[in-house]
Amino acid sequence: MGGSSPCASCKLLRRRCAKDCIFAPYFPSDDPHKFAIVHKVFGASNVSKMLQELPIHQRADAVSSLVYEANARVRDPVYGCVGAISYLQNQVSQLQMQLAVAQAEILCIQMQQVEEPSTAALPNHHHQIDHHQDDKSLLLSNNNFNNLQQYLSFASASNVIPDPLKRESLWT
Repeated sequence: MGGSSPCASCKLLRRRCAKDCIFAPYFPSDDPHKFAIVHKVFGASNVSKMLQELPIHQRADAVSSLVYEANARVRDPVYGCVGAISYLQNQVSQLQMQLAVAQAEILCIQMQQVEEPSTAALPNHHHQIDHHQDDKSLLLSNNNFNNLQQYLSFASASNVIPDPLKRESLWT
């Protein structure tokens, strides 16, 4: 930075912040924790080497990733950001299962509505049944009925995963 306020990196490392400091654009002095955690996990020298090897337009994204990974590693020293990714993948799987169950329930309701006979005795009652038969064949032709048993068996109580605990943000 070279001006009145050194960057967070130079403050932490207790050195003079040069005009061409590689850390200054990405680690401002008003956010010292950001560099401190990256330095703790990766080391200032390694971060400097990584940033120097990247084109300038990619450095901000790299710093963002380093901050995320460092926070993840501090929170979960064994798995780091892989633990966060695994957690999110499990959440996606749970939501896909819930969606499959909901789709199966909708299909069951639709099938019950199609199979219920009309209670009104209208002259073109036969025409209404044909229309319902067309709807039923449309539902069956979409292979929805074939997957119904699979959806229902997959959603048994033994496969339902309880809601996961809320986690803190890895960005803070």
